[in-house]
Amino acid sequence: MRKRAEGGVILLAVLFMLLFGILALNYLQLSDRHKYVDAAAERSLLTINAGESQGTVFDRNFIPLTNTDTEITASVVPSAVSLDELLKYTGDKEQVREEYKEGRPFAVRCRVKGNDSAGLTFFEVPVHNKGKTLAPHIVGYLSEEKGASGIEYAYNDLLRGGNIENSVTYNTDGFGNVLIGSEKSVIRSNKQNTGVVTTIDSRIQRICEEAGKGIDKGCIVVTDVDTGDILALASFPDFSVDNIEKALNDERSPLINRALYSYSVGSIFKLVTACESMNEGFEGYMYDCKGDIDISGQLFRCHKYDGHEVQDMTQAMTNSCNTYFISLSQYLDVPSFRSCAFDLGFGREIHLCAGMTASAGVLPSVDELLIPAELANFSFGQGKLTATPLQVNAMTAAIANGGELVMLDIVRGITVDGKTVGNEKLPRRSRVMSEDTAKELRKMMIAAVYKNDNSKARPRYIRAGAKTSTAQTGRFSNNGEELCNAWITGFFPSSSPTYAVTVLVEDGGYGNDAAAPVFADIVDGIIKKAAS
Repeated sequence: MRKRAEGGVILLAVLFMLLFGILALNYLQLSDRHKYVDAAAERSLLTINAGESQGTVFDRNFIPLTNTDTEITASVVPSAVSLDELLKYTGDKEQVREEYKEGRPFAVRCRVKGNDSAGLTFFEVPVHNKGKTLAPHIVGYLSEEKGASGIEYAYNDLLRGGNIENSVTYNTDGFGNVLIGSEKSVIRSNKQNTGVVTTIDSRIQRICEEAGKGIDKGCIVVTDVDTGDILALASFPDFSVDNIEKALNDERSPLINRALYSYSVGSIFKLVTACESMNEGFEGYMYDCKGDIDISGQLFRCHKYDGHEVQDMTQAMTNSCNTYFISLSQYLDVPSFRSCAFDLGFGREIHLCAGMTASAGVLPSVDELLIPAELANFSFGQGKLTATPLQVNAMTAAIANGGELVMLDIVRGITVDGKTVGNEKLPRRSRVMSEDTAKELRKMMIAAVYKNDNSKARPRYIRAGAKTSTAQTGRFSNNGEELCNAWITGFFPSSSPTYAVTVLVEDGGYGNDAAAPVFADIVDGIIKKAAS
């Protein structure tokens, strides 16, 4: 009896445990069902980024220098669009098929744009920079999505800050499924309408880049003589913004903006010597060039070995006679001569924007110029003197505009709508010579073009004034020939100057051969463009 009773208790316990297990299982199933129901009912948000827009670098007329192309992207909800429909718009079909299989919303590049629907939302996103661009040394390039040079560097925060995202936000259930029929939130960035308005005129920039395509190393600068606005700045060789590695491996250093670097100047500095001479009353100075001149026992030669004979200042400028200006310099007040050069911009940096400052170059001290041979070299732009193309151009503009040195600028201001410019600065001027002196210097530069039968600087469509240089560098080629920088700087139209143009061909040889034809092509190109 006792054994039976124990067996009954065990049986009851087993039955109780089975019953409890069944009840517990049912409870868990009910609980899970409630969890699934609660999760399905719970809503959340899912955002798909369809690309980012960046601010634009504009030319002076609001023509984009960046963001010149666009690409089409789309945000895709696989459950709301068929694969066949999607493939009508996309390019990489295999990748799209793989993404589509996953079933989750995704962004994709498209060949063409379609109409928005529940499953597709299209965007046109600006491509900030790609391949060869206009004025790359001014615009600059990016590294790790940040500006690394030029305007891109100076205004990085403006160009890449703020509302840059193009996106779609969907309502989803707890499992991440998009709730079709529920309203989606679409953000379309207009960041490309904001940005930096430069002083560059894209039409003139193209003319300069085309005219200088034969320059291996060098630069071209064109400015407005009254405002100091840099209308074009082309440095050679140029580079492609999406292949910086190639530029880094190029021994010609294409990433260097040569307009900011200082070089031996040569005969264009005779304009400064002439300016100071007129300031001191030597405008009527005459000299008989015999081909060389002795200065304290050191012989300086003219490029015309048999001499130019008796000539006045205009003739000496036209002939680019070294000995005339060497002789003339011996009568000048040295501190005043140096001050004249400094007033005309030599020995001073030109700051354009953050990260874009032109070298001060080398302006010899008064003590150095008190050495007769140093003064002789200085008088025709040789010796220790160096200057940047921007400094030379600023001096030229001062001669062209009647005697006022205008600070050069590369930025007009900021725009928020791509149509208007704010924070625009007024021209900053200082008088550096009298109007009469400037007028006489212009006459000399016009004579240097039109009274020199060998001049290659003559434009076909308008008259201009200019001065060339063949500047010795003290460096020699493998065959022992001295390397010379070829320069020309000038203005046009001759009667009422508007533009100053400076061309440097590094190691280019003679200014009249290498730089003057480029000058003439630029002048003709701008005149033809203005007439069209």
